Amino acid sequence: MRVLVVEDDPDLAEYAGTVLRRSGDVTVEVACDGRMALESFRARGADILIADIELPGMTGIELATCVRRVDPDMPVAMMTAHATVDYAVSALRNQIDEFLVKPVSAADFRATLLGLIELRTARNAAAVRPVVLAIGAHPDDVEIGVGGLLAAHRAAGDSVIILTLCRGDRGGDAEHRQQESLAAAELIGARLFLEDLVDTKISPSDPTVSIIERVVDEVGPSVVYTHSRHDRHQDHRAVHDAASVATRRVPTLACYQSPSATVDFHPNRFVPIDGYTDTKLALLECFSTQSGIRDYLEPDFVLATARYWSRFGGGTSCEPLEVIRDTRGLIGSGAAEPVRNGRAHADLVTGVVDEIVS
Repeated sequence: MRVLVVEDDPDLAEYAGTVLRRSGDVTVEVACDGRMALESFRARGADILIADIELPGMTGIELATCVRRVDPDMPVAMMTAHATVDYAVSALRNQIDEFLVKPVSAADFRATLLGLIELRTARNAAAVRPVVLAIGAHPDDVEIGVGGLLAAHRAAGDSVIILTLCRGDRGGDAEHRQQESLAAAELIGARLFLEDLVDTKISPSDPTVSIIERVVDEVGPSVVYTHSRHDRHQDHRAVHDAASVATRRVPTLACYQSPSATVDFHPNRFVPIDGYTDTKLALLECFSTQSGIRDYLEPDFVLATARYWSRFGGGTSCEPLEVIRDTRGLIGSGAAEPVRNGRAHADLVTGVVDEIVS
């Protein structure tokens, strides 16, 4: 464990560092003010933060807030020589894990450190994030179907992989569409696999199944989004069939709506994407060669569609899903709770919730 201690009193800083180094298998770094500590964290990271509340540059509470924007699970202990009710309330409101009153004995330092180590270990074990694989036949299929949902996954810290099985040369220049796909993936920090199957001639068997199996073996997804079987486009149906076979060991499989979906598309999960519609529109803007050709990429069409589905899922904008397989069980009968922040995790986005932290 790497412990970052922030204390502007040099004697106390040296004392705290010495006690903590002798208390366990830890590396201790000491900083004398909040901004120096933040620079150290950004450069070298940390597992545990122990800081004085009153610091030059920024307060310990402000420092903890900045650190937790990067690492929401960071265990934090605050020290103060002024054990007032206001300080205690401020610490509780900011989810400070331990509160130490100076002077702090060596025994209290050791006990606090051991408690924070246990807390960090438990949070690390609970923080294994889902790996999300979104599969589409053509460039922009995934972004149209679950662009908002993928943005929510990334905001929650999940890994997102996009697999596009052809380069869409029937809908434009393949080289341009490749660059558009790369730009869209980069926009949300997703990894892109772009394959070379023949547009409009994608097979529901091999080589499609083998390609998807190869990607599944490489990235190990726990959630897969792909086309619905209820679609007029033959490539979409073929990808659905192939993905159903190739992802058979993945716990969760859900199908998104495409503009060519038929009236038989019957979603059973409606995911609020409030806060992510702008990102979805930005993703679709990456596919500039399709603007003016496909009216369903126009912002008013996209927003109106998301607004329509919100009547079933709550919020103001939703993306619909046909959940085909979910071995961990669905929560609720129709609507999912919106993703509020990185700690209110978007497992619920797929209807798969192990824990919701509001």
